[in-house]
Amino acid sequence: MRVLFVLLLAFAASCQSSGLAPATGPFVLVLGTAQDGGLPQIACDCSHCRAARSDSSRARFVTSILLVDPRTNSCWLFDATPDLPRQIQLARNLGVSRAASPGRPALFEGIFLTHAHMGHYTGLLHLGREAYGSEPTPVHLSPRFAEFLRGNGPWDQLVSEQRIILQEFEFGTEIALAPDLSVTALAVPHRDEYSDTCAFRIEGPSASLLYLPDIDKWELWEHSIEAELARSTVALVDGTFYSGDELSGRDMSSIPHPSVCESMQRFEDLPAQLRERVFFTHLNHSNPLVDPASPAAVRVWALGFKLARQGARFGL
Repeated sequence: MRVLFVLLLAFAASCQSSGLAPATGPFVLVLGTAQDGGLPQIACDCSHCRAARSDSSRARFVTSILLVDPRTNSCWLFDATPDLPRQIQLARNLGVSRAASPGRPALFEGIFLTHAHMGHYTGLLHLGREAYGSEPTPVHLSPRFAEFLRGNGPWDQLVSEQRIILQEFEFGTEIALAPDLSVTALAVPHRDEYSDTCAFRIEGPSASLLYLPDIDKWELWEHSIEAELARSTVALVDGTFYSGDELSGRDMSSIPHPSVCESMQRFEDLPAQLRERVFFTHLNHSNPLVDPASPAAVRVWALGFKLARQGARFGL
């Protein structure tokens, strides 16, 4: 096993933690919370993007998480974003650092991909010959997604050169990473131009986390989001848009997501202990929640929900 990340016990005090596991147990580190285009977004002059350009603390990487098991010095990436180089540095800055090793060893024990939209898999290119030139990295994905990567450039070059080794999963089948640590892919309805889409349920020794950055609408899902909240300790869910009238000049029906307002209305009758498990992520640059001091953000917290934060840590 190629061990690339080790836990440094002096972890950043600003990290969020669920408090359910000791520092030496598995945890999830949030590497980004922005929609595929990031924050600031290219050529955008909205107030949020201007603020992020003038104040780097307001900028956000594209949505991704890192699962770390310090017991075996192992880690797994969930979604390979265009911001991958900077997200690796973020992990180092927050106490997860790459161990010294000769050559170009795999950066992760594996990578889990949700779907083939630009913010969720294009970071794989950084593993290719033009950049890191990685030794083989297992990539866990659906059969349809694997077929897309094998059959289309430049992704097929990553496959043929064995920068990535495609590991196809079946939806609903548990993938064991350790005796008490597993990942299960759940099929999710979304715009599936090149691949199908999934969420991931990560289950650890003491807690579980749902990673669901994209879905068309809750009512279209064959699973009950309420049931998933009940079995999860933390749920990082689609918060792309705050409301349905957010993008001027764009047909919002062509980019369906449950707005944060829709989700909060759906979840408003849930017990408080379930509402507080909801962390909205994958925020578009137009979303007022990208400003944590906005009235919209204050409302989210007042109603018992939360916002995912870059650098947050959740114990498993």
